[in-house]
Amino acid sequence: MHYDREVTERRLARVLNERIRPAVHTRSVPLQAEIWNVPGEPVPVRDGLTAPYRPARVGDRWGPAWSTSWFRVSGTIPAEWAGLPVEAVLDLGFATHSPGFSAEGLVLRADGTAVKALNPRNTWLPVTESAVGGEEFVRYIEAAANPVVMHTGPDELTFGPTSVGGQAPWLGDPAADPGEPLYRLRRLDLAVVDRDVYELVQDLDVLGQLMHELPVDSPRRWQILRAVERALDAVDLQNPGASAVAARAALAPALAAPASAGAHRISAVGHAHIDTAWLWPLRETVRKVARTVSNVTQLMDDHPEFRFVMSQAQQLAWLKEHRPEVYARAQEKAKAGQFLPTGSLWVEPDTNLTGGESLVRQFVHGKRFYLEEFGVETEEMWLPDTFGYNAALPQLMKLAGVRWFLTQKISWNTTNKFPHHTFWWEGIDGTRIFSHFPPVDSYNGDLSGADIAHTVRNFQDKGAASHSLVPFGYGDGGGGPTREMLARAARLADLEGSARVALERPATFFARAHAEYEANGGAPVWSGELYLEFHRGTLTSQLATKQGNRRGEHLLREAELWAATAAVRHGHPYPYEALDRLWKTVLLHQFHDILPGTSIAWVHREAEETYAAVARELEQIVEDAQRTLAGSGDGTVVFNAAPHDRAGVPALGAGLRTDSGEGNVPPVPDGDGFVLDNGLIRVTVDGRGLITSAYDRTADREALPPGASANLLQLHQDFPNQWDAWDIDVFYRDTVRDLTDIESVTATGSGVHVVRAFGASRIEQTLTLPAGSRRLVIDTVVDWHEREKLLKAAFPLDVRAAHSTAEIPFGHVERPTHTNTSWDAAKFEICAHRFLHVGERDWGAALVNDSTYGHDVTRTVRPDGGTTTTVRLSLLRAPRFPDPDTDQGTHRLRYALVIGADIADAVREGYHLNLPERALPGSTSVAPLVSVDHEGVVIEAVKLADDRSGDVVVRLYEAHGVRARATLTTGFPLASATATDLLERPLDDPASQQVTEGTVRLRLRPFQILTLRLVAA
Repeated sequence: MHYDREVTERRLARVLNERIRPAVHTRSVPLQAEIWNVPGEPVPVRDGLTAPYRPARVGDRWGPAWSTSWFRVSGTIPAEWAGLPVEAVLDLGFATHSPGFSAEGLVLRADGTAVKALNPRNTWLPVTESAVGGEEFVRYIEAAANPVVMHTGPDELTFGPTSVGGQAPWLGDPAADPGEPLYRLRRLDLAVVDRDVYELVQDLDVLGQLMHELPVDSPRRWQILRAVERALDAVDLQNPGASAVAARAALAPALAAPASAGAHRISAVGHAHIDTAWLWPLRETVRKVARTVSNVTQLMDDHPEFRFVMSQAQQLAWLKEHRPEVYARAQEKAKAGQFLPTGSLWVEPDTNLTGGESLVRQFVHGKRFYLEEFGVETEEMWLPDTFGYNAALPQLMKLAGVRWFLTQKISWNTTNKFPHHTFWWEGIDGTRIFSHFPPVDSYNGDLSGADIAHTVRNFQDKGAASHSLVPFGYGDGGGGPTREMLARAARLADLEGSARVALERPATFFARAHAEYEANGGAPVWSGELYLEFHRGTLTSQLATKQGNRRGEHLLREAELWAATAAVRHGHPYPYEALDRLWKTVLLHQFHDILPGTSIAWVHREAEETYAAVARELEQIVEDAQRTLAGSGDGTVVFNAAPHDRAGVPALGAGLRTDSGEGNVPPVPDGDGFVLDNGLIRVTVDGRGLITSAYDRTADREALPPGASANLLQLHQDFPNQWDAWDIDVFYRDTVRDLTDIESVTATGSGVHVVRAFGASRIEQTLTLPAGSRRLVIDTVVDWHEREKLLKAAFPLDVRAAHSTAEIPFGHVERPTHTNTSWDAAKFEICAHRFLHVGERDWGAALVNDSTYGHDVTRTVRPDGGTTTTVRLSLLRAPRFPDPDTDQGTHRLRYALVIGADIADAVREGYHLNLPERALPGSTSVAPLVSVDHEGVVIEAVKLADDRSGDVVVRLYEAHGVRARATLTTGFPLASATATDLLERPLDDPASQQVTEGTVRLRLRPFQILTLRLVAA
């Protein structure tokens, strides 16, 4: 007999989708429905339960964008269904296949407790396993009319401001909503569940998917094909339920064949990546969390083997506050070992842009929440969807008690494939963390045949290892695993032709993988940052959000420093609760779709308002503490929160000032331009407002190449192939416009004022040179109204720099300026925090900034044989998606060129630009609470201990990349000094606890971070 393989495969698809799946719910009766449309924002449950409902029916439209509607559905179980399993089937009219990107609903009982959620992949609701005829059924649905902002269909995404699934991109801004209903009720039924048909669907689903992934010439593929044929022959197309048992029997031998002894092993970990904000606002994430946790805890009742991880403490804190009964269910399942708090962080933050101390607090608040609420000491850093990973993270993880690291985002690289899936990640200080990239290349796996086959084919470490991890469950918008996924896992536990799948905890996988590598000579090592060759535009998009974060981080530093100093010196009340709340607010907004600038307009407008409120409150905390410290009097007390002395004021202290402080030198006319000269540096600004000379008098050296101009603003066309707010594609460089046209170049009392206009935008810059400084400051105000453009500021320098040096949290990294390899070439847009430095062995220059992260560095050789190294800052972008008005409006930012600078100068000037002096009336100098005698040992935080003991906690690090011996001195009698972890718990590190006559002697490795708890005598 001749067989056509493709005929059988097509037959399977049609019979399964058109006859067998619909037969899972064969007998059904409609439910009665009523609706209440919530006026305005979501309301408490009690309001929804007692609202004035009106009749509704299938086919009715509901839900303008972002609105909430409550449905009351009710009915009676027919008497003839007695003893049968019954479910409700509730389809709200979901507009896409993807959970979390469309309408969603939470089903509640009449007492207000949650049952489970509804989404496009989860339309069923448990009613009873053994019906009682005549029993009444009543449920409430809190339905969210969240619009489809991006997904358009089962296999298509859109990345720009085009019509999306019949909806439109303005839906990211509720102010632009025309108020039309988006959804139409499709089905509201009670239905009998045919368990045999349901299991037949799962059998065919698994075998069919496996069959498609096996080679066509594989005997196993043909064995499955024959079994499928026999099963389909057994199906009664008019009554699949009557034939389901026979059809399953035909499949049983194929499902019973065990996997080979050498089959790859997969630890399947239930997961639901919930973006804390993205194509929805923060308030909607609060509800997404409740829906997802309701789903997974309901599944756990029926599947005790099911394990689920949740990785953002903030989301659980929201759940505790807003849905305490769902939170209690999570705690109950955590005690049973099914619900697994993991990740160790407050949110899943961006780790390129987030500052060092903020990353510390991400661990502190995340781990502390899990310890206090669940009694769990998390040991994993679970960060699957962040756009690159800075090289300080391994040390931070270790200091937080984290042993394992998981991500998968590097699989999105567009140029180079990362060479390992399991490896040791080595940070800038030498710390190594055992790490895993799931070879499934997704954090939203569904345990399909395609997922499993890709995992096996893609695994880079074959031969050395045989285990990998698959996070499974619908995510981004939440939803989590489904019962169908668990059915796949059960069938794939030991199935010929497939990897072996086991539902396990992350720690089980990591311990096994580590042991396996140790038995095979050890895992490979990757040293340095994990640079994502994608989403480079996230370093620049939404400047106001980034400025709010940068300012918030530095204000928190100041607030803790001065409040601790005032508390120790004067008994001033330390604002524990306020600082805890404000830290958590800043940490929340470091989520990897808020801080990178990739959320809808609603999210970023709220973020700007929140940052402004945070700044106001922190400014008040700073002022209250400083007024206490400055005392009364008519003098001027100058406070210096920077970690280096400045203009006679000690680091972390305050001094009386009798003069005007560090003033700026006045400009002197020079032809049609001006000269700024302070005796150290001479800067020439021409009639175009461009810097044509930056001369280092001390070194007798010109910083600029012959004929070059610096602070050259350049405008590029910026239209990436996809992911507008996320991406800068390399071809942006092909189109550039130098902004040399000028409206005016004038002298002010202390600088040169330059005004330019271009397109619909306008830029005003003031260039100032402080007396006694090597720092030329450029204060920039941009009224920005361009579209799909990228604005950069270029500084060509006459240096042959082999590498650039960029500040990252708690240190810096060096990156080649050449493009010898594809790895080097892919880093055409790089991240730097407060400074980026280039130089030769004996001379260099740095660019420091107060809110810029995106940079690029290129190198050319001139006809005269010299080398020009050009450093550019990325100032503004104007992507159209997901916020069509990204960055439109007025912005102020500052950056500075530091001439004749080494790394120490770059570190110091970066802090000084971000932590300006504060002057208050008073008469009292303030000695620093703590000080250190080594310029390269930077004090990053001074605070009171979180346990309210009154102990002073100091965090410091070595910033220059060298070994350092230093002495820390306290401004109070010192009894003891104890090295601690990030949670302020003692570490076994006696070398750092040597207290002699009130000082602490320190020895630090390059880039070592040290936290000390200081107890007053």
